[in-house]
Amino acid sequence: LPFFGGGYGTGKHAKPKPSISMTKSTPTDAESSTQQYDEKSIEEEQFECNGGTDELDDDAEPLCSLATDDSSSFFSGDSATSSSIPFDSAALYSLSKRVGDKPGEQHWESESQQKTFAWKQPSDPVVEVSEEPCEDDAGNLPETFWLDMCSQIKGGDGMNVVNLQLNPERNTGYNGTHIWNAIYEENCLAVDGSASGPMCYEERVLYRLLSGLHTSTTLSIAKNYYPPSKKKGRIDWEPNPQYFMDKFADHPEHLRNLHFSYVVLLRALKKASPFLYNYEIKTGDILDDEMATILLKRLLDTAILRSCHDVFSAFDENLMFKEQANSISLQENFKGVFHNVSSILDCVQCQQCKLHGKMAMLGYGAALKILFLPEDIYALSLSRNEIVAFLNTVAKMSESVREIRELTQLYWSTHTRLEKTTSSDQPVLGGGNMVSSSSVDLEGVEILDAAVEAVSKLAKQGLINESTESKLIQKAFQRHPELMVLSKHYGKNLRKFLNFLPSIDSELILGGFDDGEPDAIVIGTGLAGLTATLNILDRGGRVVLIEKEHRMGGNSNKASSGINACCPQNSTYGDFLESFKEDTIRSAGNSAKLLLIETLVENSESAVRWLIERVGVDLSVLAQLGGHGHKRTHRPRSGMVGAEIIYNIQRAVKSYEKSGMVKIMMDTRVTALKKKNDGAVVGVEVVSKAEDGKNKTLTVMAPNVILATGGFASDRSHGSYLEKYRPELMKMPATAGEFSTGDGITLGTSVGAGLVDMEKVQVHPTGWVDPSDPTNPGKILAGELMRGVGGIVINRDGNRFCNELGTRAYVTDKMFSHDPHYIKTKKWNITNEIPTFSLVLSASAAEGAKKHVDHYLNKGLLKKIEGLEDLAKWMNLPLSKVKETVEQYQRDAKDGRDQWGKTSFSGVPIDNLMDETFFAGTVTPVLHYCMGGLTINKEGNVLDENQQVISGLHA
Repeated sequence: LPFFGGGYGTGKHAKPKPSISMTKSTPTDAESSTQQYDEKSIEEEQFECNGGTDELDDDAEPLCSLATDDSSSFFSGDSATSSSIPFDSAALYSLSKRVGDKPGEQHWESESQQKTFAWKQPSDPVVEVSEEPCEDDAGNLPETFWLDMCSQIKGGDGMNVVNLQLNPERNTGYNGTHIWNAIYEENCLAVDGSASGPMCYEERVLYRLLSGLHTSTTLSIAKNYYPPSKKKGRIDWEPNPQYFMDKFADHPEHLRNLHFSYVVLLRALKKASPFLYNYEIKTGDILDDEMATILLKRLLDTAILRSCHDVFSAFDENLMFKEQANSISLQENFKGVFHNVSSILDCVQCQQCKLHGKMAMLGYGAALKILFLPEDIYALSLSRNEIVAFLNTVAKMSESVREIRELTQLYWSTHTRLEKTTSSDQPVLGGGNMVSSSSVDLEGVEILDAAVEAVSKLAKQGLINESTESKLIQKAFQRHPELMVLSKHYGKNLRKFLNFLPSIDSELILGGFDDGEPDAIVIGTGLAGLTATLNILDRGGRVVLIEKEHRMGGNSNKASSGINACCPQNSTYGDFLESFKEDTIRSAGNSAKLLLIETLVENSESAVRWLIERVGVDLSVLAQLGGHGHKRTHRPRSGMVGAEIIYNIQRAVKSYEKSGMVKIMMDTRVTALKKKNDGAVVGVEVVSKAEDGKNKTLTVMAPNVILATGGFASDRSHGSYLEKYRPELMKMPATAGEFSTGDGITLGTSVGAGLVDMEKVQVHPTGWVDPSDPTNPGKILAGELMRGVGGIVINRDGNRFCNELGTRAYVTDKMFSHDPHYIKTKKWNITNEIPTFSLVLSASAAEGAKKHVDHYLNKGLLKKIEGLEDLAKWMNLPLSKVKETVEQYQRDAKDGRDQWGKTSFSGVPIDNLMDETFFAGTVTPVLHYCMGGLTINKEGNVLDENQQVISGLHA
């Protein structure tokens, strides 16, 4: 197989032969000669990177050369000149001894091998490494032992900066079989002086990494095999699927080694994420640095990386070097072999090939350092080039995994049988369409897999009986031609696959898809509705999901502060279930429903864990927000929690659409519940917009109907629930979307459901007042997080007036208490002006909620203000008053308690207030959450006015 970017003649991707034990001795110099070769040996293995002269235009650049921004050559040198080279590698030393020491009497295996040893200008000189650090008193190697993993991959004199985007890995025609053979021979960790016997665990790890790199390079060549050529009519590089199939059809283990290598790199990426997330990129180009920083954080924040949680456990570096007797020797030899393999790259004569080979080994070395070193020394141990190489190697492996699928699909788009070339040489550049000289009577593994998968799914769903299943599996393994063709084109469409099976065998006993009623109808696509839907789908149920709006998510899309749960990791902060329960009861007051509170609290951990593991949401940041005695509010490191959760969970739900397990009806309003004579709810009546724009009335039946429709805070119409239960709040702005009109409550009461706490409409203390549109009744929430990280609330007189970390009800009460009428009646006067306040954060507080602050700044809701004087001007207050208030807060923080009982102080402004950077915005109380609604029990069954379950109705 090719390695380091070129076609490798007859090179084999074989398991390493444990014939050379690693040595630390200094090998003698190896000399080369200019002995003659017969024409046959030269034809078998050429050195030149000709790239296939028949495939290139006359004026084309050699494929082995490096493309640079100024088209300058990377280095020059006569590769055919004989010279003496010192080898700091047991493998190269062994090869030099094998061919002989005396000029004129050497026995080279090929001209290419001779020229490798004769090349006088390696790009990197051998690096002298100081003696290994001593063991500690306990016989363990120091934690810094792995610091020099990449010491043999250093830049030499005359090094240029290379633009990797201008030098993608592709076929160069370079033949370096000898290089690859030397690398495989190096993979031997002989700890007892013997190289015989089976490979140890550490040796297998290193072999699989090298094999994965080998495979990745081969895939890059197959994907970029034929170069652009005017005479061949090729505008761009084109793939060679036949070449890919020749290499891997009989060796799937090489593809498995690629996946193993990718897992190792992903594990290192995951482990280094905290360090990389804050890594400062400095190249001198501010714009490029900022873009690279954004892209790096985007990579680390991606849901795909988070969803791979279980994959990371497929490899565990902690299992290595566990053999007590040989642990130190294994570690020393493992690093020594890695150094030796790295040094072999100096003998690669193709500039393109050497570039990619060294970058990949540097990336591997960085990954191993990350895995083996303590996290607290990453900053001192990882160089910029190592980080660049590491990230590019992760990308290389990721692209290779994708190329497997692409090349497989390309091959089967033109083949119905697996055809393999019989030539001992792999196809090289020099021809257009390749013609197979013979075929192997073997059906494609991909098609066979599709056939077996389709049959298995039909059996699991009860659509075929055991006899039919057995007959179809037998036909699949016999490569039944008609079944193979059917599987190729319809294997992923079970419905059509099942329908066409009688064309293969009319005697097959088949069932049919049940197009009848679903198991449940879910109304509403906020977090509650989507969670219910996904849980049913994951358990094999079928769902009709109905949403009256044009997009999913509802008010859940707007959630910004986090989701509360008491989890084991919270024990760091002294949290426990009883504390969470007490806080919730205290917040609920006289309305506390103990059974429901216990259900919430006791299932909170599993709920958050489900969001992390099943939905793939990052909830790694903990904060202590209003009303909570401990840190238990979970949110992502970046992004808004609501948007992150809704994006991921709706994607998971939609993945069931193709199978028909879920039907999603958007722009559809439920107008009535259908029930039987005994009162059981059995379906819904809906009005949906047809394709012609006209309304269409439909009836959907199911044994279970789940209401997840939200509150009524935005319905200010005559006769609304808001007017009925809290008329004094009719003119107050709201954070809820215009769709929050209490539809589900209306549906529930239409079949006799009871109501509870309808007057409990939560007024949130902090909704942003947009300075460009201050009277707009719709407000964006300034979540608890703004106060949790250290934001303080100041009234129009310049005074603080509450514990900012109190419950929403408490802070709102303190705000409303600025009005004398409210103090007397505890009821807001609808004719009064809604009060406004200033929410102020210091620079350190803003850093604790950076994503949110940036978001609010971008929307014009927050303003960045330099110094206390400008803050006072913005608040339209005397500087002395603002200074007095902030300085008192600083003193309270030092004392650990203020007059309102606040004991947790985050993000306190710095001592020199004139140098502080503030972030300030105007906030006002807003309608936020309707806590009342239908009566339910702890299982989510809706109860009627007599506390009896309404069969089939849930909420």
